[in-house]
Amino acid sequence: MRTLRALAAAIPVAVLLAACGGDDTTGGGEGEVVELRYAFWGSDDRAQMTQDMIDKFEADNPDIRVEIDYADFGAYFDKLATSVAAGDAPDIMTMGGAYHSEYAGRGALLDLGEVDDVLRTDDIAEDILAHGTIDGSLYAIPTGVNGYAMVANPAVFAAAGLELPDDTSWTWDDFAQLCTQIGAALGDTGYGSQDLTNHNTLALWARQHGEQLYTEDGELGVSADTLTEWWDFSLQLRDSGCTPPATRTEELASQSAPEQTLIGTNTGGMALVWSNVLEALSTASGEQLQLLIPPGVDGGEPGSWLGPSMYYTISARTEHPEEAARLVDYMLNEPAAAESFLTDRGLPVNSEVREAIVPQLSPVQQAEAEYLDRLQEVVGEPVPPAPVGSTETAGIVTRLNSEVLFDRMTPQDAAEQAVAEIGTALDR
Repeated sequence: MRTLRALAAAIPVAVLLAACGGDDTTGGGEGEVVELRYAFWGSDDRAQMTQDMIDKFEADNPDIRVEIDYADFGAYFDKLATSVAAGDAPDIMTMGGAYHSEYAGRGALLDLGEVDDVLRTDDIAEDILAHGTIDGSLYAIPTGVNGYAMVANPAVFAAAGLELPDDTSWTWDDFAQLCTQIGAALGDTGYGSQDLTNHNTLALWARQHGEQLYTEDGELGVSADTLTEWWDFSLQLRDSGCTPPATRTEELASQSAPEQTLIGTNTGGMALVWSNVLEALSTASGEQLQLLIPPGVDGGEPGSWLGPSMYYTISARTEHPEEAARLVDYMLNEPAAAESFLTDRGLPVNSEVREAIVPQLSPVQQAEAEYLDRLQEVVGEPVPPAPVGSTETAGIVTRLNSEVLFDRMTPQDAAEQAVAEIGTALDR
């Protein structure tokens, strides 16, 4: 994997200078109030939770004022890239996937070792911290843990006259059969599942076939043959009526809000999701949705894993690193903050905080916690950290999946193209 020094050398000087240009926060002198900006993605509900947390933080820290800056997931990283390039980076930035690797490589993130006298990590497991450690330095701390899950709508199953599967032993063939039966029973009113193809599903599929989406060395670890097999299966699901036709899948791909999904509108029986969206989907659907361990390959590995839901990072050029670290420390280590977030950012990574909030969780949130407990019993080896360049994988997979579903590209051609394009992105 490329080191930060090598990556930084490859970034134009003007971009690096802009990325390190500081922010517009004021204050910091004796008796003055420091102003911080905290950026994250999410819905208005998440923003409300965050503001509730900030109100508590400011009450305990009257010398700090925090402004929230948020957008939906699709717009967030474009907005963040523009802010960083313009030298107007938020003091605290939420990251996901491999974005913390990308921004650390640009010199845009603070080495959190510089504020370790403020930012406590003693109650966070080393394997969790490892996800945010790059070239031996900690640049990002996971906000919480979650797991990939098959969410099922029991009401849709009941309407189709079917029972939920035994998720301790079901296979992809079992899934396909159930999914097709639901689609046939619903007719024009719904489908067995929303289309499943994305980079997370391919990571799961790869692990079930003895591969990894990315290797420990930051290279592409999944073969074209394994990707071809997946896309062949995806076409089987489309043609059987399990998943929607290409035009409907294309529409759904641009609609990320829970209330726009098939699950959220009670027009789909199943979908692969991250466990921490269970409450949002349940609220949208009005049903008691259930999380199932994803199907496996006959006699193979389950392929599941526990991973960070998102990360907290601090701008390398914040004018107030100590105060920014105080906010991150509060979000990670104070039960009061966790009471605002509960499981929205995943189950807290601080073990003591996690135990403190369990009694306060709603039935849906407790179901999520119980799912992660079950998943932990069957997970394989930890997923290697997403390497620099891997932020392009999601877009590559989505675009090629559309080509496959519209029959403009064969599964094999799409697989070979994916291997080539992702490999190129990782080598830059």
